[in-house]
Amino acid sequence: MKISRTYDFVVTEDEKGSRADAFLASRITNLSRSALTGKDCEIYINGKEAKKSDRVKETDTVLLFYNAEVFDRVEPQDLPLDILYEDKDMLVINKAQGMVVHPGAGNISGTVVNALAYRYGESLIDEMADECDIARPGIVHRLDKDTSGVLVIALTASAHENLATQFQNREVRKSYRAICDGDFTLPRGTIECRMGRDSHNRKLFCPVQVGGKESKSEYTVLKGYKNFSEVEVRIFTGRTHQIRVHMKSIGHPVVGDNLYNNRYNRYPETSLMLHSHILEICHPVTGALLHFEAPIPERFEAFVSKFGVRK
Repeated sequence: MKISRTYDFVVTEDEKGSRADAFLASRITNLSRSALTGKDCEIYINGKEAKKSDRVKETDTVLLFYNAEVFDRVEPQDLPLDILYEDKDMLVINKAQGMVVHPGAGNISGTVVNALAYRYGESLIDEMADECDIARPGIVHRLDKDTSGVLVIALTASAHENLATQFQNREVRKSYRAICDGDFTLPRGTIECRMGRDSHNRKLFCPVQVGGKESKSEYTVLKGYKNFSEVEVRIFTGRTHQIRVHMKSIGHPVVGDNLYNNRYNRYPETSLMLHSHILEICHPVTGALLHFEAPIPERFEAFVSKFGVRK
């Protein structure tokens, strides 16, 4: 399926000096940053082909041509989904650990999007054609592959716009459960820092002094054991790997985290102990506040039963 779109903008005074990719990302919310600047896009400033790193000036005319082959590579698959809520506007699932949200390099099957393609067929793709990145139909937020729990999916274009705006404006309440290494000195705390790419490993993120993006989490220790603690973490921003980076930054990395806890992990055969437990969001049509809760997975109880020694 071929998708072609043209976007045309004039730079305002407040936007001058921005990189072309950052300017486009601020104006176009229905395409991912990577889609905006990938091989499927051509950027022109005042009629001349431009690079994503070029800076824009006030009154510049910026054009983006987007031509992509989409969804051909997404195979509909009859995959089990643990459904917490479903109506004509939105779907809420308890995403299984190990399930990727959308297809990408190295993961072209077995994803939530593959399951959506089977469950809703081409109707979902057609519905989203002008509203979101077609390779990610209905996806308004993500969870890491090895993080389980509540995931919200839009089923109509208007619902996608509304839900995405709520996430973007930080109007969604998100609370996670985690098992973290060590005995916490304080029963609760707030972690705030700017997060950016790790200069030594571009696949990882870390706190940075310059650049990056602001991030904020609050944690509460629920139960403490000899070598680990059960923790509730509420996040106020949605940065990639945020909880994993934050907990490592205070010396209590998430148990089973093979990216951020490989040097300190006492349980090398344990999977990531991180779960999206509670999410509250307003219904995209009625405006009613909805509360979704994914049960704590069995792997948490099994881990505590096997390794838990109370202090």
